[in-house]
Amino acid sequence: MSKVRLGAPAPSTRRVLLASLVGTAVEFYDFYVYATAAALVLGPLFFPKGDANAQLLSSYATFALAFIARPVGGWVFGHFGDRIGRKSTLVASLLLMGGSTVAIGLLPTYAMVGGWAPLLLCILRFGQGFGLGGEWGGAALLAVENAPPSHKARFGMFPQLGAPVGFLAANGLFLLLTLVITKEQFKDWGWRLPFMASAVLVGVGLWVRLKLTETPAFAEAMKAGPPLRAPLAELLKHHWLRVLAGVFATVSVFAVYYVITAFALGYGTGALHYSYAAFLSVQLGAIGFFAIGVILSACWADMLNARKVLIAACVITVPMSFLLAPMMQSGSVLILWAFLSIAMFVMGVTYGPLGAFLPSLFPARVRYTGASMAFNLAGVIGGGLTPFIAQSLVRSGGLRYVGYYIAAAGLISLLALMPIWTVED
Repeated sequence: MSKVRLGAPAPSTRRVLLASLVGTAVEFYDFYVYATAAALVLGPLFFPKGDANAQLLSSYATFALAFIARPVGGWVFGHFGDRIGRKSTLVASLLLMGGSTVAIGLLPTYAMVGGWAPLLLCILRFGQGFGLGGEWGGAALLAVENAPPSHKARFGMFPQLGAPVGFLAANGLFLLLTLVITKEQFKDWGWRLPFMASAVLVGVGLWVRLKLTETPAFAEAMKAGPPLRAPLAELLKHHWLRVLAGVFATVSVFAVYYVITAFALGYGTGALHYSYAAFLSVQLGAIGFFAIGVILSACWADMLNARKVLIAACVITVPMSFLLAPMMQSGSVLILWAFLSIAMFVMGVTYGPLGAFLPSLFPARVRYTGASMAFNLAGVIGGGLTPFIAQSLVRSGGLRYVGYYIAAAGLISLLALMPIWTVED
């Protein structure tokens, strides 16, 4: 039985957009805190002593674990989001990921409990991914299903803006810590503080989301008939080609982002010998271009077409990828910042229209499940193993092969976007 109140008054536009933005900002903050910590400190803290590169690879492997959990979370939260509504599901996903993040900040290290440390880390990392698996799809639907037809992409950009906001908060806090405490203090206890700070952010997200009502599209779907017993089965039976199109159209988004954030941070502070503070400062100086790319591409998508804007983004991803090796290895902080700014802008252009594009592939009765599965399966393919693969490519062939990897991801997404039938009008 659906719990949606069909006669409930519609929430204000401001609250809807704030809820979609704040929730994803919190979720992405949690995810980026882990990505940053994985690149900086988790390897030597949670894995046996030995080769530093092996520890970093182990840390990146736990990073990938959450991406495996994300489709599972997308399925579970999508199931309930399509059956009982968007609001309750969004609250549950926020609590799960926030709780997992806080708990990671309280974990004992390998020196304290031995093999239990990486096991507990993996369990909580899975919980992070499971929660995020249900977050993005619900936040995108909250915005898009409340949008007027001419503003789908501009409403859909608000959950997308949660990504740069969360990144700014997470890495900004890490940078502040590296400036006010010593490197030894940071490795000893300082890294825990950003994880535990998630509790405050989750409280803010809950305060906004608990006051929401259901979206008009979901209410209309419930008027048309009872909810599906198994939304995933319906999705795989009738819409599996659209799921595949959404997955591969989104692959380049994750590949670009996690190369220029998680991998670049580990490579920059390791092989290139930048200090933590210096490299984090450069990344934070570039993040504004991510937000600009999101906003411009969303406005462009409302004027043109989300699919066509994504095609253009994939086309410019390929030449951008060939700048990675020469600009990162230039030895100049200014040139490094220029590359990260270019890459962040391209990432924003690719990411901005997704909030409108992926939900448009599916009817309302399976939209939460469909958008979540497409987004999170793309995360597994394009993002989960990217830092690990990139680090392995550097060891075997050099940094230019990481650029080739990004170019390949861009071409895969370009091919997936070519068929016009992928968009449901």
